[in-house]
Amino acid sequence: MSEIYEPFLRQLRRDLSAPLPGRAAQYRMAPRPRPGGEFDDAPRPDARRGGVLALFYPHAGQIFLPLILRPTYPGVHSGQIGFPGGGYEAVDGDLTATALRETYEEIGVHPSQYTVLGQLTPLYVAASNYLVQPVVGWIDYRPTFNPDPYEVAALIEAPLTTLLDPATRRVEPWTMRGRAIEVPFFALGEYGEYAVWGATAMMLSELLALPAMQLAPGAPRNPAHTPG
Repeated sequence: MSEIYEPFLRQLRRDLSAPLPGRAAQYRMAPRPRPGGEFDDAPRPDARRGGVLALFYPHAGQIFLPLILRPTYPGVHSGQIGFPGGGYEAVDGDLTATALRETYEEIGVHPSQYTVLGQLTPLYVAASNYLVQPVVGWIDYRPTFNPDPYEVAALIEAPLTTLLDPATRRVEPWTMRGRAIEVPFFALGEYGEYAVWGATAMMLSELLALPAMQLAPGAPRNPAHTPG
């Protein structure tokens, strides 16, 4: 690993072992008002559990995260962009194992290739009745991705500098379930054609609020963050 990434990685480990930004950071990217209670704080008693992986890797002097565009299917997350991940299975043992297994199944990156650094704040998604545990990992090189075409319509390699750029965060009026709402989203792609919104945007919002992000090569400096 190039030494230019070491301060970022060192601070990121510290951030994930300290008190997290939590729901306050997540809700900066929540639709307003929340349609149908998608992001209600209280999971239902029958909520399913799942895990997703935010996997950082260096490439061409920058840091990236892989996101996936889900295919069109009869489900609430059809055609949406998210982290690789999925539902808990008994063989997993815990939700970190779920995130790792699902990442391998969806984009072909094996857990032996990367290091798990920690976890973010769990997020309940009422639309699919899932309590999701975001996991954060690091791999020292750009992996060879092998997306499962059944699970992944497109792989999006998102530069961290783009996610941190305020111009990437946008808000638009949408209509969902007959209600007019304001939807914050990250506009990714060469022409901003990929809108990352909802639960994934909320998890990204917490991740990007960590002080380590200010140490990423090329990241805009925010004086409000003072990494130790």
